[in-house]
Amino acid sequence: MGTASPAEQNPFAHADTSNASPLKRIFRIVRWTIYAFVLLAVLLLLHKAPPPLVETSPQAAARAEEKFEQAERAVASGQPATLHMDEAELNSYLASHLDLAGNGSSNAPTSGEVPGTPEGINPAPTEVERMRSRVRDVKVQLIEDRVKAYVVFDVHGKDMTLQLEGRLGAQNGYLRFAPVSGQIGALPIPQSTLESAVHRLMDSPENREKLKLPTEISDLRIENGEVVASYK
Repeated sequence: MGTASPAEQNPFAHADTSNASPLKRIFRIVRWTIYAFVLLAVLLLLHKAPPPLVETSPQAAARAEEKFEQAERAVASGQPATLHMDEAELNSYLASHLDLAGNGSSNAPTSGEVPGTPEGINPAPTEVERMRSRVRDVKVQLIEDRVKAYVVFDVHGKDMTLQLEGRLGAQNGYLRFAPVSGQIGALPIPQSTLESAVHRLMDSPENREKLKLPTEISDLRIENGEVVASYK
């Protein structure tokens, strides 16, 4: 009489093998599904969103400069003023004043001071240069009562895009931003994550004073596709 095989000696051997195989297949499916989601997320993050079509011109930049000068003259004479700036004027003004990487602007600050920041809030020159070297492009759309910013920045030699849409306002002399939507590359940012990040950014002690508006500005908002600043 021949010796029985191990499988014949153990009546549960076939059951164990048949049960293990489906579990392994399920594990492989789950594993590759996770890999696929991670790969998709990376591709969406690295996808460079196309820039919005915004108009810029030297004439629009000159109009913006003139509006600032008119508001300053009114304030200097003790009169209130309201500044209205459309999308073309805003983008033209930014293009002529922002010292972005590679644009060779001659308007760059020669010290640690950043134009438009309150007195005494002067980041170190190395910090300013590091931030500037990462930002490649900035474009702004004014949509009814919202602002939508498009930013291209460098991450280890790779251009990535950030888009943020929300509402601007002023509260107790500080700039406020209420986010509506955002995305990095082609990947949407969850609303709860976006609100939490903006809240931490704007309310942190090191950033709060940088968001303080000039004392002569009493209100700042987007209205009918224009930036509206009220001077007192």
